[in-house]
Amino acid sequence: MSTERKMTKLEETARQLLIERGVTIEDIAELVLFLQKKYHPDLTVDECVYNIERVLRKREVQNAIITGIQLDVMAEQGKLDEPLQTIINSDESLYGVDEILAFSIVNVYGSIGFTNYGYIDKQKPGILQHLNDHSTGEVHTFLDDIVGAIAAAASSRLAHSAKGEES
Repeated sequence: MSTERKMTKLEETARQLLIERGVTIEDIAELVLFLQKKYHPDLTVDECVYNIERVLRKREVQNAIITGIQLDVMAEQGKLDEPLQTIINSDESLYGVDEILAFSIVNVYGSIGFTNYGYIDKQKPGILQHLNDHSTGEVHTFLDDIVGAIAAAASSRLAHSAKGEES
């Protein structure tokens, strides 16, 4: 009997979309390390990956990934009506809906996730710097916030696990 878990179609789709948009689990693991290394000096990439994998199992996370990436792709293709097309294309700073979608991911692991998310969203290390490069012609208005939120949620999960709470 195999101990390997079978993914739902929703989870497979969400994971595939991340890959298609150039985001790997390892990219997100680097962000988790960035957030948690100070608090867990012996933290390994494998532990980060484990916590990311657990976050990606959550339906709320999968829904956010699929929704956000679809909106980014449609904006990239010019398929949104104005003024939404311009707002998402330019990642307008006062738009905020991209952050609200990210909060649905962060909220899965409690209030500590908001702090992690706010910090990483301001710092924009690693893959987040690339996703925020608007000179590429790619639109990642939602994806950058989603990736930051996944890292923040995995960091929060890690913090809860360190205190003996498992989810």
